Amino acid sequence: MSLSFDVNAQPRQDAGKGASRRLRRQGLVPAIVYGARRDPEMISLRHNELVRHLDNEVFYSHILDLKMEGKAEKVVIKDLQRHPAKPFILHVDFMRVSADEKIRMMVPLHFANEEIAVGAKAGGVVSHNLNEVEISCLPKDLPQFIDIDVVGMDIGDIVHLSEIQLPEGVELAHAPDPDVPVVIVHGAQVHDEEEGEGEEAEEGGEPAEPES
Repeated sequence: MSLSFDVNAQPRQDAGKGASRRLRRQGLVPAIVYGARRDPEMISLRHNELVRHLDNEVFYSHILDLKMEGKAEKVVIKDLQRHPAKPFILHVDFMRVSADEKIRMMVPLHFANEEIAVGAKAGGVVSHNLNEVEISCLPKDLPQFIDIDVVGMDIGDIVHLSEIQLPEGVELAHAPDPDVPVVIVHGAQVHDEEEGEGEEAEEGGEPAEPES
């Protein structure tokens, strides 16, 4: 079943910090929508409604229906500012999308079968180096997340960024290092550390008696 999200908004005229504070006192979140070769528009939306949407991980990497004054347009979230100490959303940036133009988005990585991976069964630990990745695709091909099945990974195995299996129509956005590790299976470290401590004790011997 395909998910859909309706985001209800209303236009706003006043800009600036004072205007934004007034909106927040009314339970609204100041926002802006831009892109698709059209002028940016200042908008606001209900804080409570936005928070309900944000509880769903898919909302961050999904094509949304922004509804305002009886019209709807397709958008994605490009930036979201949270209060540093309180559970409040301070501002949201939405970007309009066009069906024939590729978009760049951060999408989450989901790691499947970690507990039954070959390396995990042998006492290793599956470690995530990345939890999301930037991709480029047409809006219709935007994935909600990207699955990485680690069931066959043994201790010492690594999956690099360039080795991720991407859905059809999706490609990695430019990355400085396509061979950056995404997921690694580390061996258990406890016994090695204990052995190292024992060797150091043998080499050091007993402490010398202080001179009188």
